[in-house]
Amino acid sequence: PFTIMTAPRTILVEAANGYIGGAVCRAFSRAGWRVFGLVRRPEAAAALAVTEVIPIISTLPSLAFLEDLYRQAKTIDVIAVCAAPPDFAAYYPPTLEMLQDIAQVSNKHGVKPLVLWTSGSKDYGHTQKDGDADLAPHTEESPIDPIYFLAPRANFSLKVLDHRHLFDAAVLRPTNVFGYSSSILGCAFDFAERAAANGDKTLKVAVSPSSILHLLHVDDCGDAYLALAEHGDRGTVAGECFNLSGRRYETSKSVLQALASEYQLEGGVEFVDSAEGTPGASVTLTALFGYSQWCSSDKVRALTGWTDRRIPFPENMHAYRLAYDGAVKFGDENVARSKSRQAALDSLGGMTAMLPPVGEKAELC
Repeated sequence: PFTIMTAPRTILVEAANGYIGGAVCRAFSRAGWRVFGLVRRPEAAAALAVTEVIPIISTLPSLAFLEDLYRQAKTIDVIAVCAAPPDFAAYYPPTLEMLQDIAQVSNKHGVKPLVLWTSGSKDYGHTQKDGDADLAPHTEESPIDPIYFLAPRANFSLKVLDHRHLFDAAVLRPTNVFGYSSSILGCAFDFAERAAANGDKTLKVAVSPSSILHLLHVDDCGDAYLALAEHGDRGTVAGECFNLSGRRYETSKSVLQALASEYQLEGGVEFVDSAEGTPGASVTLTALFGYSQWCSSDKVRALTGWTDRRIPFPENMHAYRLAYDGAVKFGDENVARSKSRQAALDSLGGMTAMLPPVGEKAELC
């Protein structure tokens, strides 16, 4: 018997060559979607095409590039916005204009897009540490209280929910993600590598061993975007915020002990009171392990059935280290991008950058 084929669903992934954007592309491609990837550099287009993602070269703030998209697709089911720009105030207006233009064209052809907008779990600020009597996770109902330099991201991300006449939207807040080129977790591998090369016996860090690291493999993160996009009841997704996090949290102690073991540092980890005497520990590393946050993802799990499947970071440290080393060796652009962001954080001058915010606050979701 003949099978009547329906047109494949289509997604446009902004920052498709980025860390989360790449994972979103992989997840949707595996699920049978037609994937368009938005990139800024022509040289990134070929690398994207090799992964069976159709590249579209952005010219934002000009929207001229959309003609290339419309020649290939008049309807877009989902738009995943995955960029992490340094200046959200400058980034948001042209990006919103792009979303509005795409939605107008798609609506004319009978499809109202769903926008999955990426923010981050640090929109909520920090929680108490493991073992504290008043420890509780951040949920989507928690107040928004970001670090001062993340306040623009938290504020502008919520504004995308205000355009239901053109497109549906949800704001996604992943925790720190890992895997492959490792994103910010790369600084932990670099730290341990330097310690081993220097002949050190211990990793010495100025953080609490009870500080919480809630991590998520980037592939599981991409699968969460897919789960929300494919959920049968659009009304339960649109207008909502969703936290994306692993099924359990780690502590700085558990991760750093696994790291010391991986690099054969016999003395393990030494937790000290101040940054003095912590050679090789960058501001980024101290901030990563010192910023405590437990972030619940029960909402997306209950709604869609999504769950994370990859082995937790400290339990598969060797594989994740090898992946990072390979990414460094082969010049993965996400490694260079992550190191650039780490340098920017280091320039802020210390853990004061990661303290509770001062000044601008965000609205509640």
